[in-house]
Amino acid sequence: MANDYIFTSESVSEGHPDKMADQISDAVLDAILKQDKSARVACETLVKTGLVIIAGEITTSAWVDLEALVRQTVSEIGYTSSDVGFDGVTCAVLNGIGKQSPDIAQGVDRSDPENQGAGDQGLMFGYANNETDVLMPAPITYSHRLVEQQSKIRRNGILPWLRPDAKSQVTLRYQEGKPVGIDALVLSTQHSPDVTLSQLREAVMEHILKPVLPADWLASCNASNIHINPTGNFEIGGPVGDCGLTGRKIIVDTYGGMARHGGGAFSGKDPSKVDRSAAYAGRYVAKNIVAAQLAEKCEIQVSYAIGVAEPTSISVDTFGTGRVDDRRIEEIVRDVFDLRPYGIVTMLDLIRPIYQQTAAYGHFGRELPDFSWEKTDRADALRQAAGLA
Repeated sequence: MANDYIFTSESVSEGHPDKMADQISDAVLDAILKQDKSARVACETLVKTGLVIIAGEITTSAWVDLEALVRQTVSEIGYTSSDVGFDGVTCAVLNGIGKQSPDIAQGVDRSDPENQGAGDQGLMFGYANNETDVLMPAPITYSHRLVEQQSKIRRNGILPWLRPDAKSQVTLRYQEGKPVGIDALVLSTQHSPDVTLSQLREAVMEHILKPVLPADWLASCNASNIHINPTGNFEIGGPVGDCGLTGRKIIVDTYGGMARHGGGAFSGKDPSKVDRSAAYAGRYVAKNIVAAQLAEKCEIQVSYAIGVAEPTSISVDTFGTGRVDDRRIEEIVRDVFDLRPYGIVTMLDLIRPIYQQTAAYGHFGRELPDFSWEKTDRADALRQAAGLA
């Protein structure tokens, strides 16, 4: 990528139908992990007008009232009335959950947990750079913060006409590889009928855009490139407007397109699934490499074979920003981090009911207490191993 360019990322709110599905799937996972730490969970969700379908494979000793859990999750998102477009109390809930295949289980389960095999084959990426305080790309960081601010303003009643569904898109200008300004903005939010478009646009600018975006960037952005509800009305939203599915926002969930993606979704999957756990570990490794100042940006790829504990590959790319050769960093990563499935789960303490909170506003770049993969506690060890301490 050239040093001078523009780059765009998008995010969606918790009320977007795909994110509703993700949150329901992770609510199911959390409820089961609270009772059964050895559970195997792969829960998929579909939402459409008046309907939620959950399906997948779950093997557990826990008992969870899944219908009640679905209704609670939908209601907490903000869909509590047909006036809003969806009602968690009256919607239909269909359950198509089965059990994990014994063919898969025999490859994953081991008498010695350290030899636990990967739950499937696959490749996963982790990424970090020094564009923001949380070592994430700036376009996705600001995209997340905009829709998170929309939710905050909606929930605290400052703009009572806001509704749960919203989308953001941020295009930034880069010079010498660093973000220097906003080239274009899009913020679309669902709303009630009793607000005019001009009122909405003014309020969104004051209460959502200005509190989140750097003031000088916003002021210097061409007004014709700031699009607030560009189609006009956005009264019909959520599952009425679009069908929602688990795992359909994998770029929103990760790095906004700035880094590559192995293709596996996260939500509804317990930590034995390397689609999720190894992607979290990849973020942890990459963030610590950047925090240790071994590189300004870092992408790591890991891959696995089903039933095999050791990764089939570990590859690091610092895009020419490394202070140490990439091959040497790979060696250091193997020494400092245990990237076997059991090693990842232990290292990041992943067998906890923490996943519903990951399912909106990004799995990465939010330094919440439960997000162990966002810690930079291995940075000193990396620097020492690289001879930079």
